[in-house]
Amino acid sequence: MTRFLCILGIMALFVSCNSSKDVVQTPPVPETPMAPKPQATSTAGYWQQHVDYKMEIDMDVDSYRYKGKQELVYTNNSPDVLDKVFYHLYFNAFQPGSEMDVRSRTIPDPDGRVGDRISKLKPDEIGYIKINSLKQNGADISYETVGTVLEVALAKPIQPGESATFNMDFDAQVPVQIRRSGRNNKEGVALSMAQWYPKLAEYDFEGWHAHPYVGREFHGVWGNFDVKISIDKDYTLGGTGYLQNPNEIGHGYETLPVKPSSKKKFTWHFKAPNVHDFTWAADPNYIHDTAQVPNGPVLHFLYKNSMPREKLGNWKKLQPKAIELMQFLSSNIGTYPYKQYSVIQGGDGGMEYGMCTLIAGEGDFGGLFGVTAHEMAHSWFQFVLATNESTNYWMDEGFTEYFGELAECHIFDKPFEKPTKRVYDIYFYYVKSGTEQPMTTHADRFHYNRSSAISAYYKGYLFLNQLRYIIGQKHFDTSMKTYFDTWAFKHPTPVDFIRVAEKTSGLELDWYLQDWTRTVNTIDYAVKSVEGNSITLERIGLMPMPIDLTVTYADGTTEDFYIPLQMMRGEKPTSATTIKDWAWAYPTYTLQAEKAIKSVEIDPKGFIADVDRSNNVK
Repeated sequence: MTRFLCILGIMALFVSCNSSKDVVQTPPVPETPMAPKPQATSTAGYWQQHVDYKMEIDMDVDSYRYKGKQELVYTNNSPDVLDKVFYHLYFNAFQPGSEMDVRSRTIPDPDGRVGDRISKLKPDEIGYIKINSLKQNGADISYETVGTVLEVALAKPIQPGESATFNMDFDAQVPVQIRRSGRNNKEGVALSMAQWYPKLAEYDFEGWHAHPYVGREFHGVWGNFDVKISIDKDYTLGGTGYLQNPNEIGHGYETLPVKPSSKKKFTWHFKAPNVHDFTWAADPNYIHDTAQVPNGPVLHFLYKNSMPREKLGNWKKLQPKAIELMQFLSSNIGTYPYKQYSVIQGGDGGMEYGMCTLIAGEGDFGGLFGVTAHEMAHSWFQFVLATNESTNYWMDEGFTEYFGELAECHIFDKPFEKPTKRVYDIYFYYVKSGTEQPMTTHADRFHYNRSSAISAYYKGYLFLNQLRYIIGQKHFDTSMKTYFDTWAFKHPTPVDFIRVAEKTSGLELDWYLQDWTRTVNTIDYAVKSVEGNSITLERIGLMPMPIDLTVTYADGTTEDFYIPLQMMRGEKPTSATTIKDWAWAYPTYTLQAEKAIKSVEIDPKGFIADVDRSNNVK
């Protein structure tokens, strides 16, 4: 999801979507993604479900309604017998009286893009997915639509290791765009089609995740998609998947000339291997450009030709920078595993999807690039490392925000410390506001939208930046790449991530995961006294940390000390002088210097999210 910015002066939070190439022929498309690297650590005992979709969609661009046929093969890789399944019907959220509507009108700080807009939708403007028939292995089964969830009682339980085939016919209507998905948004994009089909809910070691669509993010089952979309022939499409019939369709995808056709509709045929979602957008006025990443994927850019000239210029300027983004992220996290990625003007902020993003297209270049950087980074943190966004929202948003900023600073040769300081300041504001909730709070269950955003984007960002401080840069870099290698194409949890960091660094880190993500404990260390050559430090906050300490002596020289945290059971690599451990339960710690002391400073580089830095120096 697009990055958030907190304006501390007025304590307001808003979405930065402004406003936050050499063109080549598309090469032949592969049927499968690149294979992930061999696993670096064991995932023994891990299992996940699998689903394959075949869908045929007939879209009426005048009524914004479509008919769908879906064949779904679901494989139960769990050790459990399943006697029911659930589908998400996300479009049903865009109806007056829905949970999304009511929550938006009752939360203290509603998203300004939603507000009370859903409550005012007319019958021909709402969204819906209506199920006409559903069969399991050819037999009729009972089902009930409950808001945005379809509850299905199986005719025959699915045993461990078995597969079942579900055939469904459905009708749907595309809503006026409120959030993410919909029609005719403020930038004039005709169709932004995200979460548009009946989507099987995930079942994992925690059970079913059939959560209603109230406003936050998604969770999906890994599988393969084969999708045919019939639509007015003047429309250009882009999104998830490799186009199978480019020479029939044209629209900039073909490698051979397209023969004239008298058809009123074209059927676009896409295949998407090993993804957990399928998204597309369509408009009759899309420009379609492509750019080749050296030794990497083809990048597709789809944007409206009706924008002002300077806005069109921003999209041209973006393309070589997007190549640099893809190269940086692949080098620093892991190789992007597909042969294609699309940046598509969707008209509503920015949101990550399989092999693509839908973003607002009419802002300035800085906003366009910044949102692209964030959303592209999501291709690693959420669309290859597919965390549960409802319960571990911060793992994809925070990690994405961190690497998106890191990539932007690298490409434009800017200091990473500047945006990082802003993130610390936002966190300090959050603590002082008294509205902080643990990061383990369900994404829909925060008291304030502001709290959800800061927790996910900024505490998630700081989780990584402080981890870099705790284990050292080398171990941090190795941990991120090992995490990707180990958990690509799976659903990693916070424990899975921290275990990778533990194995890489040789340090015990459960305390860090516990305090930072599962509590609202804060960090506050102080220089309590300096008497002669004796220094006494004090832990005031409940959250522990190892300490970097710089001592400036009376003769003008300085010395760096490293005080390990005892419960880490080890030390990070450092050039500083390592001294005795500090056990958390001891509120004070004393050390003796060898020379007269002028001043002492805790954490001089500002890595620790210490809520009161005024007492860090004496």
